[in-house]
Amino acid sequence: MRLLSSIFLAAAVLLGGLVSPDARANEFITVASTTSTQNSGLFGYILPKFTAKTGIDVHVIAVGTGQAIRQAEHGDADVLFVHHRKSEDKFVSDGWGVKRYDVMMNDFVLVGPVTDPAHVKSANTAEEVMTAIAKTEAPFVSRGDDSGTHKREKGLWAAAGIDPKASSGKWYSEAGAGMGATLNIAQGMGGYAITDRGTWIAFKNKDGLEIVHQGSPNLANPYGVILVSAERHPHVKTEAGQKFIDWLISPEGQSEIAAFKLNGEQLFFPTAK
Repeated sequence: MRLLSSIFLAAAVLLGGLVSPDARANEFITVASTTSTQNSGLFGYILPKFTAKTGIDVHVIAVGTGQAIRQAEHGDADVLFVHHRKSEDKFVSDGWGVKRYDVMMNDFVLVGPVTDPAHVKSANTAEEVMTAIAKTEAPFVSRGDDSGTHKREKGLWAAAGIDPKASSGKWYSEAGAGMGATLNIAQGMGGYAITDRGTWIAFKNKDGLEIVHQGSPNLANPYGVILVSAERHPHVKTEAGQKFIDWLISPEGQSEIAAFKLNGEQLFFPTAK
């Protein structure tokens, strides 16, 4: 019996050695990121190019920025790729991340019914838009999910001196969902919402909705990437994770980000220094 076991073991080792490298699973890293990078199609475009160059697969956990940060803090990701600078800086200063790198940017836009019941199309600033929506009690749908988009929305309300939660269940609603679901709700109820431009371009159910305000300086939407600290989580794949970051901020990675378009429109603009 022992002889047979030894023979089977030797055969298994021999056969394992004969398997070509291409037949083995690639090394992989896990990236906690936002829904906008996934839903826009950006990752579907650039990640195969990174894998082809390095042999490293990238498994993406696409959630809101707040949840992505919590997953990285729990050690469930090797790399964090999100879009809320204050939270990113805190992630690093608290020791969860090694260093933040600029990667790219797009912008947020405010969308609403083509009939524009709050009369915001003539507004000069995003704060004026929020004030008009609250004053007219026009329906507004928030993601309400602690995402980067939700954090930006809360910042706009604060800048306008408005607490929308005081009107929760009246004209202000929280979807507690991703961007696509939130836009669907806004479309269905004829409401306003804030969204990143990339998701808006990719969104197919626009009937009755349009961009009502864009271009305000506080609607800029920068993205950063951070390697999770191996001092906090020794299992983090530091070398492979850093390779991914280095590729993203390299001329090649930045060129691929710039080349990604949807309906002929560039969605993200490189910002690596």
